[in-house]
Amino acid sequence: MPRHFQQELESLKTNLIKMGSVVEEAIALSIKALNQYDKELAKKVIDGDERVNSLEIEIDNAIIDLLALQQPVAVDLRFILAAQKINNDLERIGDHAVNIAESARALLTAEVQEHVLEIPKMAELAQSMLRNALDGFIHQDAQLGKAVLEQDDAIDELNRIMVAQVVQLMKSDQKTIDGGLELIRISRNLERVADLATNIAEEVIFITQARVVKHHAGENADQHRGRISNEQ
Repeated sequence: MPRHFQQELESLKTNLIKMGSVVEEAIALSIKALNQYDKELAKKVIDGDERVNSLEIEIDNAIIDLLALQQPVAVDLRFILAAQKINNDLERIGDHAVNIAESARALLTAEVQEHVLEIPKMAELAQSMLRNALDGFIHQDAQLGKAVLEQDDAIDELNRIMVAQVVQLMKSDQKTIDGGLELIRISRNLERVADLATNIAEEVIFITQARVVKHHAGENADQHRGRISNEQ
């Protein structure tokens, strides 16, 4: 394989790692803005979305060039195809960080009880899953990828508990409806971050083991529970 092709592959990986870092920070800052009722921090996350979008376009263009000009095969082709999906998943995670930041800002004026509930657990788990998925990509570690897949049902369950708690809260006090809807939005965005981290973990397994592990995002947890053992 030509030296310049390997350099372009390394550049692609470096840019994906950079984008992963930017998106991971955006999620962390959006959660911090929520916990600290920090309007300026929320604005920082929202304003930073343009950088994520620019990185996605830059990476996407590099992938198109590699596919069109180099005609890669075998493991290199797997890496490039996986990189394309990871790029898209990271951009979407960035969008969810913005959504959380917008909800954090909206909660500043909403009448709602302390928003502890299940959100801290969900935030911690979603961040852990994203970190492990990205580390799995960086180190080409399929075991980290598998660990992420195994955590997905837990955050789905936390989301169900969270929504039920907030609905009960809104029924008991109508003044909390606006805030409650934002809490549900945050919960669902965190659950989607976890789903997208799972998608990235699946691509890590695809790169390292040439094995497709399907994750049906958006379906009920019991529909895709056990997918790891079924497809090994």
